[in-house]
Amino acid sequence: MRRIWLETTKLGPEAKKLALLTGPILIAQLTQMLMSVVDTLMSGRVGAVDLAAVAVGGAIWMPLTLIIFGFGLALAPVISHCDGADERDQVARHVQQSLYTCIISAILTGILLFIAPYFLAIMDVEPEFRQMTLSYLRFIMWGLPAFVLYVVLRNFCEGLSHTMPSLVIGVIGLLINIPANYIFIYGKFGMPALGGAGSGLASAIVLWGMALSLLVYVIYAKRFAAVAPFRKFFAPDWDDIWHFTRLGFPISMSLFFETSLFAAVAILIAPLGAVMVSGHQIALNVSSLVYMFPLSLSMAVTLRVGFALGAERPVDAMNAYKVALLMGVSFATINGLGMWLGGRWLAGFYTENAEIIALAGTLLGLAAIFTVSDTFQAISIGALRGYKDTRAAMVVTLISYWPFGLSVGMVLGLTDWVVPRMGAAGFWIGFISGLSVAAVLLTLRLFRVHSAWEAKLGK
Repeated sequence: MRRIWLETTKLGPEAKKLALLTGPILIAQLTQMLMSVVDTLMSGRVGAVDLAAVAVGGAIWMPLTLIIFGFGLALAPVISHCDGADERDQVARHVQQSLYTCIISAILTGILLFIAPYFLAIMDVEPEFRQMTLSYLRFIMWGLPAFVLYVVLRNFCEGLSHTMPSLVIGVIGLLINIPANYIFIYGKFGMPALGGAGSGLASAIVLWGMALSLLVYVIYAKRFAAVAPFRKFFAPDWDDIWHFTRLGFPISMSLFFETSLFAAVAILIAPLGAVMVSGHQIALNVSSLVYMFPLSLSMAVTLRVGFALGAERPVDAMNAYKVALLMGVSFATINGLGMWLGGRWLAGFYTENAEIIALAGTLLGLAAIFTVSDTFQAISIGALRGYKDTRAAMVVTLISYWPFGLSVGMVLGLTDWVVPRMGAAGFWIGFISGLSVAAVLLTLRLFRVHSAWEAKLGK
């Protein structure tokens, strides 16, 4: 009993710190999801073409901006290491070098967005739909510089374990998004009615509003006076830029491998009919919402691990990982049980079609397992970022998601080789398989990296 009590007294303070970091990040992530929902709902009221243009335009924009987001995420563990090692005099230099790195990645992203029209031109789609999608992309591209600034400043704040700005700025973005959509989609206050394309312009305005709000806060907040990230100018240092590239590129690729997997599955099941696609989309939407908690917890554990390692306390780093895992798996178990028992009820909020509800309920039952595996791998990835080990996660996610998970899904979902063709359910079993393999391999990698740090620090 005494041993259990001692362990509890160790876990309690760490759990509180993780919760204080995770809460604002979670709300920030949810506000971003709500912005996407608002865009969809308000564009859909104009017409089917506008709704489709926003959906396709967003499907092009979001994966490409993950390149920038991944490079930006590399800043948080670097800053948290400096914070733990009491080397705050290095923070401003790291922030500016990260900004240069993200600008370079944004140039690449901008080029890819610029050539997007050529891909749309060869697609067999209606001219009105193509033009609306291109207009959406042209408008939202004006927000690309703001997105770079926002990502860097957010990770600067979170690297110093100050996550509340993410919450506040996320709410500000949502508050700007609704009236901006109203004005530019429907043509209010003398502005032209741009339809779905107006959602792209509204999104660009939201990005600038969020970036400038966060910039003003960072410049004038007293808590950042000692580090002052922009008081002194630092010229680009290619060694530093290459360091952030080595850390950020694997993060970007890991995010891309995961999002592209779900996109590929949506394409593969499309020939199976509208019911199959709709049931898959509903289950994916619900599980994505549930995933916001482990994703936010993953970001928080990066900060705690990075701080502990900067202070040369590897035991505390591992303790932060274990507490995060306990919190995440507990949450996933409860939510998984809810999806398993109430899957059909949840699907009923999306549609009245009995076939779609039945299929979505089945998939959400599989998602109950899916969410536990996803939590394991997400928190392990977050901890590995704190150890500044990002390359292994890239390799593991590539192998686990694509050659393994997708292959299992295709065999079970599209063939009769093992069992009668299962459709979308087969692909969801593939998700479970891939994520489970990733969870095991990432956990093994984490303990190996931790042992290396202990040997390095002699602790």
